[in-house]
Amino acid sequence: MTGNEQPARRWSIGEVARASGMTVRALYHYDEVGLLRASERTASGHRRYTEADLRRLYRLRALRSLGLSLEEIAGVLAASSDGLAAIRDLLAAQLRMLEDEAERSRQLRHRLRGLLQQIDDASMPGPEEFMTTLEMISVFETSFTTEQREQLARRRAELGPDAVEAAKTEWAGLVEELMRHAQEGTPVEDQRVQTLATRWDALADRFHAPGAEGERTKATAQRMWDENSEEIGRSLPWPTERMRELLQYLERARQAR
Repeated sequence: MTGNEQPARRWSIGEVARASGMTVRALYHYDEVGLLRASERTASGHRRYTEADLRRLYRLRALRSLGLSLEEIAGVLAASSDGLAAIRDLLAAQLRMLEDEAERSRQLRHRLRGLLQQIDDASMPGPEEFMTTLEMISVFETSFTTEQREQLARRRAELGPDAVEAAKTEWAGLVEELMRHAQEGTPVEDQRVQTLATRWDALADRFHAPGAEGERTKATAQRMWDENSEEIGRSLPWPTERMRELLQYLERARQAR
């Protein structure tokens, strides 16, 4: 080190705890299980964390926020470095998670604004409306894995907000047209119905990843509807029973191809 160079910064365990929002006890635990050990010690034995230690702590906390267990995190940290590529992938995963949370937050804000508008109009929302809002919070989170939510959020981000809104409008039109055919008893083999069913599936494909990953999220979405149709249906502008009939009609159209 030349006379103009400053010694590299080091951080005490107390400083790291305060900056990260963790307890000193938690940092001791990470040390004991080998996830994060301070690279240096003072002459009196006090831990001193380096820049590399802080990067490792960031990766550890980020992986934890993505739902990994400590055992899984240990494997990831052991298998990869803290180079630019690894840090970038981790930051991108965190960003996708936050974008997904932001979309759920947007949907919930929309619902809450509706409840507030009712109250502003001197009309107390009924218990069913409160229940629907609670269900909106829980259904999506409990149906899809963290990875699947990230995939769906990534696809929405790739499409962009204008394309997403256009897709919603197109989907609403398809619902109306297919409901009309279902009510009129149009055979599912009819070319008009087949064209609408093909458009429906193509529209859905835009929101799912290609290949096996997309097929898994589609299957999860179907299962989510099957298990929670009553709750989900309350947030749609069409009666739940008519939506059930529509989706059964659509499935028969697919089978008739």
